[in-house]
Amino acid sequence: MKGTLIALDRIGTRAVAARLVDGRLDDLLVDPPDETPRPGAIYRVICDRPVKGQGGMFVKLPDGATGFLRGVTGLRPGQPVLAQVTGHAEPGKAVPLTRRVLFKSRYAIVTPEAPGINISRRIRDEETRVRLLEIAHDQMPGESETGLILRSQAAEADDDALAADIAAMRDLAARVLADADAAGAELLVDGPDAHELAWRDWPAPDQLDEGEGSFARHGVAEMLSEMRRPEARLPGGALAFIEPTRALVAVDVNTLSDTSPAAGLKANLALARDLPRQLRCRGLGGLIVIDFAPMPKKDRRQVEGALKAAFRADPVETALAGWTTLGNFELQRKRERLPLAEVLP
Repeated sequence: MKGTLIALDRIGTRAVAARLVDGRLDDLLVDPPDETPRPGAIYRVICDRPVKGQGGMFVKLPDGATGFLRGVTGLRPGQPVLAQVTGHAEPGKAVPLTRRVLFKSRYAIVTPEAPGINISRRIRDEETRVRLLEIAHDQMPGESETGLILRSQAAEADDDALAADIAAMRDLAARVLADADAAGAELLVDGPDAHELAWRDWPAPDQLDEGEGSFARHGVAEMLSEMRRPEARLPGGALAFIEPTRALVAVDVNTLSDTSPAAGLKANLALARDLPRQLRCRGLGGLIVIDFAPMPKKDRRQVEGALKAAFRADPVETALAGWTTLGNFELQRKRERLPLAEVLP
């Protein structure tokens, strides 16, 4: 089908959300195991052990789990603080946390200790911006240390729905902040599951199927099987192998039977344009190393430009590190998701 479709279903007990664009899997969200802290969860943690020279602090979470706060100063062991999960931990490592707690919904983000009201730059219509500012000022206290960011989807929201969304996030933030200094480690706000995350972060689709069996109706199961395999078929007939290891994710580009002079460049451009989708749907992050197909050195700038354009629209934070001495290309990607092979074996 043409257009966008969001299918919400369950595989076993886990909530799974799939976004299809023109019949192709474009994004995938899968619930982590029950014992794994979800990104976005807010805890009251107990400071445990500082890491000298790094400005970090190991902290205690509920049930004996360990977290790590980066870039903090002035904390002492035994002190309770609020912290939010920023991503998934690698096996054997502490849960990554931040003290910059955000309360995020579909239309609004409430920002404690960051006062001010801001509107997404994607909303450019001046009348719309004025309308949104009026609603925001009505819902937020005038003299407050808590700020507000209106997301791009707020432009399409009904006034009452937007006001209710801001009020809900404002009141939730107030309750959590009031409980920040209590004793003991505790989960205060759980992170969103896959279905809630899809509602919150994905634009409204042309079609929504949230009934049981939606994956079977739209062929999502077959698409997931393809994403579990290392091979990735690229437009134009090229092939890439995307293989995670403990240290990094290796990507190898092959031209297959195409022996034309421009075969390497065509395959590399196809991979560059499709790589964000492949990494999203496979749940891969960390260090990404790409071994591109052979091509003249003068073509590197064109391939790098295609990579930058592709990742510009990707929701997962990714830093393009550049070319190595051996001619590979490196990226560093935030671990916001667990690998598909781990959550859906």
